[in-house]
Amino acid sequence: MRTPQYGRKDTMARHSFIQMSKLPNVKGRISYITSKAKQENLYATYRTADNTFWNNLARESQQEFKRSGTTGKCIEARELIIALPELYTKFDPDKVLKDFTDLFRKRYGVECVSALHHNKRKTNYHIHLIFSERKLLPEPDVKVATRSVFFDEAGQRVRTKKEITGEDGQIRKGCTVIKKGETYESHLFTTKDERFKSEPFLDEVKQVYTAHINRHIADPEQQLKVFDKNGVYLPTKKIGKNNPREEEIKADNAARQEWNRTADMALITGISEETILEVKQTQIHEKVSQSIRDSGWLPNLFRSIVSKAKDFLQNLIREKDMPPKPTLDIDMAEFRHMRNLMIKLQDKAKEIKHLQDKVLPDLKQQLAETKGIFKGKERKALEAQIQQTEREIADKLDKIPDTLKADGYPDVQAFMDTFRKMEGVVEQYNRDLARWEQQVQEKEKTQRPPEKESVRDRLRQLQAEGKQQRTRKKSQDRER
Repeated sequence: MRTPQYGRKDTMARHSFIQMSKLPNVKGRISYITSKAKQENLYATYRTADNTFWNNLARESQQEFKRSGTTGKCIEARELIIALPELYTKFDPDKVLKDFTDLFRKRYGVECVSALHHNKRKTNYHIHLIFSERKLLPEPDVKVATRSVFFDEAGQRVRTKKEITGEDGQIRKGCTVIKKGETYESHLFTTKDERFKSEPFLDEVKQVYTAHINRHIADPEQQLKVFDKNGVYLPTKKIGKNNPREEEIKADNAARQEWNRTADMALITGISEETILEVKQTQIHEKVSQSIRDSGWLPNLFRSIVSKAKDFLQNLIREKDMPPKPTLDIDMAEFRHMRNLMIKLQDKAKEIKHLQDKVLPDLKQQLAETKGIFKGKERKALEAQIQQTEREIADKLDKIPDTLKADGYPDVQAFMDTFRKMEGVVEQYNRDLARWEQQVQEKEKTQRPPEKESVRDRLRQLQAEGKQQRTRKKSQDRER
């Protein structure tokens, strides 16, 4: 595919969306995603194996599941959903689908069926990629009975005919007898490849397909990245079509976004990434895990845990004095620009802290003290001021990342990583220069002073890395 060229745009950093699901009815699912009658916006379909392969796969999977005696549902295959940026609508859909499907088949060596769709409103361009967890054997593995073989109603093999014989002396209904010389079991496929149900596999697929999508996006600011689940942020969830849990997911996402805004504030006020990660681990992950062990998944409890963790982090922010404005004696435009961005962030953070720690508590205190039946108007006015202040705080928090996105930094965490690295480079330069000046004063053998140009080059390299970092890290979605 030809790589399109785009001008610079100030857009939010976007995360790739790639999810995997289990298929208990692979034939039905294939029919659904590839049917023009069932799909309003179906642009292309592609197969690496015919219907016979999938029919045999489904039958053998069900037979093996029955023999195993396992409870639950038989998983016949798996499916990936890969969201594509809208610019991909400019490409030939058949070529896009074949390109993405062949990438998977060549990498993992399994058969696939895929389809390229738009949703009904044409806002979500995506690929459905169904893949087998098994491979065809070079030759069928056929087991022939060397003596009579007996199976009970559950399909379990038993030792003697007596075990499947009823009181009337007849073979019970549902039981099976395989006579000597007859085939009692045959396999066309290997056993399931266990890696396909592992978390590292899905992480790898996300990295592979995100990089593959970005190959065709010329503008670095338009490129996608994999959500870093090990970072300070919490991912939001995609709601999807006709989801009965829509309201629950919206409420969850709101709680996650509140945490993410607070994490931004913490980074700007000088709280280390390690401290935020520790709070996230101890106050959210560990407590949610304990809650699930004790009571199962309770949405309201999850939101309560996230809210308390956010309050915990806000208390750390209140206790933390804002760091002094960064200074630099070296005339380096690149670092001065970074420093000015940092100053802007700190100024915005001070405004937010003033609203959070002074204005809002004062209004709430006034409301608490405004009592009596003749104070109704005053109470309504104060309640309106409180709501307006809360909206103002949320709006200012949301705008913090926008200060950086215009310069190409995807989020506050990426900017702070880069800024701290650049500070380290400049501080090292100052130390090297001080040592050199001391050597000159002591009339020791002099060396050339550290080159500003080399430091400048290093700073530019760090800036470039910071603006594009996390595209190779494992993933969430902070989600779109």
